[in-house]
Amino acid sequence: MNHYQAVSWQENNQERQASWHSEAALATPKKIVIANDETKADEAYKLACEGTALLYRGDFQNAKQLLQAMTRRVDRKPIKPTATMLEAFHQHRARQIQRASITNKLLIELKHGKCDLKRAPEVKEAVLGALVLDEKRDKLPNTIILSLRELLGMIGAHEWRKKGVYIEALQANIHAHYGVYSPVRGEYLDLINQAPLNNPSIAFDIGTGTGVIAAILVNRGIKQVIATDNSERAIQCATANVQQLGMAQYIKLQQADLFPEGKADLIVCNPPWIPAKANAPIEHAIYDPNSAMLRAFLSGVKTHLNPNGEAWLVMSDLAENLGLRAPDALLQWIAEAGLNIVEQLTIAPKHAKSSDHSDPLYPARVKEITSLYRLKV
Repeated sequence: MNHYQAVSWQENNQERQASWHSEAALATPKKIVIANDETKADEAYKLACEGTALLYRGDFQNAKQLLQAMTRRVDRKPIKPTATMLEAFHQHRARQIQRASITNKLLIELKHGKCDLKRAPEVKEAVLGALVLDEKRDKLPNTIILSLRELLGMIGAHEWRKKGVYIEALQANIHAHYGVYSPVRGEYLDLINQAPLNNPSIAFDIGTGTGVIAAILVNRGIKQVIATDNSERAIQCATANVQQLGMAQYIKLQQADLFPEGKADLIVCNPPWIPAKANAPIEHAIYDPNSAMLRAFLSGVKTHLNPNGEAWLVMSDLAENLGLRAPDALLQWIAEAGLNIVEQLTIAPKHAKSSDHSDPLYPARVKEITSLYRLKV
């Protein structure tokens, strides 16, 4: 899975080398200096802005405080007034990208998956969960350099993975692995659990992620579900969830770009909702550049749907509210794919951002509606 590159730096008048890992696919740092508990936030911020990476030696908790201080300095830049939601979105994304670019310059060294800094937590299990999919095939290098920001993301994801997210429709928890989108927004799952079923004998779940949609379909009585995803992480995650739920006999998982071979009575897809560029591989669960997956799904449904079958497309109108997609574009693509809308089920968002007035995209989020489109040929 990982293709590590070598990174080198000077420390104590010696040439040091390690394997470089970046989940955001950042280039190997060309210049690395040593930072420690004496390093001032202004100095670290200035170096990072100039493109210099800082490898931290000292206390882990102090490293976290330095990262927070650098982040505050990035966020101090004033937000420019914008005339449209589209401008607000692009400014918001630009600030996110700049924040990541600068704060990812603060680096940590791991030896055999462990962090040797004072007061460092046990991170090996979180790192293995994020970076190793098949322990027989894919081992960690002895020494890894990565950004502290990404390491903290792995630790947070590991805690969420252990805890899980309770899914009302299943009366059970779903556990998202690192890099797999967690089903924290339950409203779209409510739609899938409530949409009328016409006794399908076989269903496809396209872009399964954690496997939560496939599990809900089985819970509703469908005894044969083929779930696909193009991410190896997602397939591993879905496999674990399916096994834990005792549904392995009903759900077959395949790594594929979109559709499996054959036809189904029901095809369900919840593609990424935002048609904008993903700036890191991990963002592909949220961003669908040029609505590529959405359009490919719609254009392929006709070929894979049995007579009288249905396709369920789950989409938010956030992209339209932001001005990222024309108001009539989705309906036009549905028609061009030779599909008709039998019914449109809708639900308002319940997540925290929909009521967060400080969010720069709040005016678009407060109007957001999530829909399940029941489509037929």
